[in-house]
Amino acid sequence: MFDSLLFDLMLVILIGMLSQWIAWKYRMPAIVVMALAGLLVGPVFGLINPQESMGDLFGPIITFAVAIILFEGSLNLDVREIKGFSKPVGRIVTIGAFIAWIAGSLAAHYLAGLSWEVAFIIGGLFIVTGPTVILPLLRQARLKPRPAAILKWEGIVVDPFGALLAVFAFEFIKFINAEVTLKSLLLFFAASAFAVLLGWFAALFIGNSFERGSIPEFLKAPILFVVVLFTFVFADEIMHETGLLAVTAMGMKMANMRLTTLADVRHFKENISVLLISGIFVMLTASLDPKILIEIFNPAIMLYVAAMLFVVRPLSIWISTIGTDLNVREKLLIGWIAPRGIVALTVSGYFAGILLENGYKDAELLTALTFALVLSTVVLHGFSIGFIAKKLNLTTTDESGVAIIGGTRFAAELAQSIKDTGNEVLLIDQSWAALADARRRGVDSYIGDILSEQIEYHIDLTPYRYMLAMTKTDLYNAHICADFEPDLGRDHLFQTAFHVGKDVEAFTVVGGQTLFSPSISIYSLEERMHAGHVIRKTLITKQYSYTQYLRERDDKSILLYLLRADGSIEFFTPNVELQANAGDAVLALSSPAKTIERVKERLEGENGDSDIPYEKLEELFTEDSSEGKRDIPGEAPKSNGNSK
Repeated sequence: MFDSLLFDLMLVILIGMLSQWIAWKYRMPAIVVMALAGLLVGPVFGLINPQESMGDLFGPIITFAVAIILFEGSLNLDVREIKGFSKPVGRIVTIGAFIAWIAGSLAAHYLAGLSWEVAFIIGGLFIVTGPTVILPLLRQARLKPRPAAILKWEGIVVDPFGALLAVFAFEFIKFINAEVTLKSLLLFFAASAFAVLLGWFAALFIGNSFERGSIPEFLKAPILFVVVLFTFVFADEIMHETGLLAVTAMGMKMANMRLTTLADVRHFKENISVLLISGIFVMLTASLDPKILIEIFNPAIMLYVAAMLFVVRPLSIWISTIGTDLNVREKLLIGWIAPRGIVALTVSGYFAGILLENGYKDAELLTALTFALVLSTVVLHGFSIGFIAKKLNLTTTDESGVAIIGGTRFAAELAQSIKDTGNEVLLIDQSWAALADARRRGVDSYIGDILSEQIEYHIDLTPYRYMLAMTKTDLYNAHICADFEPDLGRDHLFQTAFHVGKDVEAFTVVGGQTLFSPSISIYSLEERMHAGHVIRKTLITKQYSYTQYLRERDDKSILLYLLRADGSIEFFTPNVELQANAGDAVLALSSPAKTIERVKERLEGENGDSDIPYEKLEELFTEDSSEGKRDIPGEAPKSNGNSK
């Protein structure tokens, strides 16, 4: 359309971001949307061809993008995160990866017709199962914790090493073919060791600089960006292809330095990485030759993809997990789910150019082969994971776990009441101090931003069916609900009522459902907590109906949620009228006056003393409520006219 490099760059970035948004909006794998968009503007309609328009810049841009993507992935390799299931993960990422490499290489040679050299290189690359595609699938399927955790951490751990294995395979093959001497091969390994040390020292330098406050906040992201690129280029100039190893080592070191300022680089990781991933993926697909695109339907390539799906992956998982505590159902699921993602496609394009330069003509098929495998695995695994997980009874759809966003006294009290019902609960806030009440009550908590893309690298959200946005920033609550709507559905997203102050006239943001009945802001809830209000649990029986409860309850009480007889939870909202049956329980935030009356009625029934000073009751009640005690006398309602 326009013969302009500037236009091509703008269009690539625009299409990439639009694809990400469409994928989020309609709950589709982003890689599929980006692939289709790149194919439409590139080979199909011929609007752009980034490789032609960028010329010599195309290769360095791809190379830099791969370095940053690998650094971003390795920055999540915190060894603390795999405690408890380290044995199966360790087996899968070592023995399983080796088996997948050898079996995949054999399939590439005998089925796809690639030379041994190219087959072993691409076989090493295809061991990856990227977290950028596996995490959305896990959210969609809501797997049980163990298989979900194994799949997630396999993707994170193996992702950076697929490219490195391909590099080592490339150098070793050159040695076998006498293209390099043993001295050159040893020099390569020495240079690789130097790259690891370089990445290690770079991580120490930048990490300690962050910790000491030597770098101001506004310079942290750009300086980290520069250091990553410098580390990559410096190592690569000393020995080609070792730059990837250097940035991976840098990321792994930073991930395990226990940096308190690691959260400060999240904007770098999320904004830069998402932008590059989107743009680079569109560039690669838009630059495909139509002939290569047609080559995807080559019977040999299709046979290779089928072998990778139904033979190589299951074989590597079953053999590598012998002797672990994984059951047959878990092995079946893990052996099927292995979507390849953006790293596989970007790195394969990177190696295709290198191999072609070294005279390997069959490397022309690498992009088509990779694209066929990526698209097949993402589509097939994306549409089948939920169905297969349900059939294998590996889903958590029947649980009523609750994730509460916002660390307040009321939130901690609500979380403890949910925990007491036997349901999973997690309290999340960006402030350590805000979670003090939760820690004191023994409620699980996490310090971080729920809107961070990296949140799922650190905590498993699959057990939580409901999400309650209860921070003191109304717009932030609305954004949380909007962001998680594609994953949880609006029926499972709630937020506290908007706080309308004297300087605020109206809000127009539509978020989740408004919490509680009647609706109330988190500010008002906090005021009530400080005034002595407590969460009371009332059992509904045949003698004491829900209608009677509503008639007799305190007018100032706030209905919070219903605890069904089967242990599930349903939250009250102003717009939906819930009905409770015998065996259910109502949990409400009740005023101290009503609670004191209940206490007095019970004590009078037990002692026959009607002259208990009201002030004494109030004093005792205040002491109990300040300590977080909710099991107070009079908690259970009178069911048959006799109160104990």
